[in-house]
Amino acid sequence: MTPRRKRRLPQEAPSPTPVAPDAGEEGEAGSPERLYAVTGLHEGGRAQLDLVTLIVARSAPPPSGTPEQAAVLRLCSAPLSVAELSAYLDLPFSAMTALITELIGADLVQARAPIVRQALPDRTLLEAVMHGLQRL
Repeated sequence: MTPRRKRRLPQEAPSPTPVAPDAGEEGEAGSPERLYAVTGLHEGGRAQLDLVTLIVARSAPPPSGTPEQAAVLRLCSAPLSVAELSAYLDLPFSAMTALITELIGADLVQARAPIVRQALPDRTLLEAVMHGLQRL
C-alpha cells in the first residue's frame, strides 16, 4: 500500500485594506463617515445629473471650499463628465451628485448636456458636398 498524500486546502491571504493618508485611525477612505463629510448636510433636492452630464468650472476654487470642491473645480477647467469626476476623486456617483449640486447652487460650476451626434447625417448637406465635388 502506498502512502496517501494529504490534500492541502487553499488558504486565503488577507487582503490589504487601503488607508487614505489623512484617514488615520478614524476609518478607511470609503467609509460612510467620510462620504457624509464630503457631501455635507444640505436642504433641498439634488440636481438632475446623469453619468455623461458635462461639468465645467466657472471660477477658481474659493479658499473657504472643501478639498473635494477645490479638486472638482481644478479638474473641470475643461469639461468632464460626472462619471470621470467620480473615478478621478474615487467617490461614488451619489456622493458626486451631492457635491456637484452644492457647486451648482454656489454658481461655481455649470452642468451641460452631453453633445449628441445625430443618428443620420443631414441629406441637404450631403447633396451640397456631392455637387461641390462634381464641380471639381
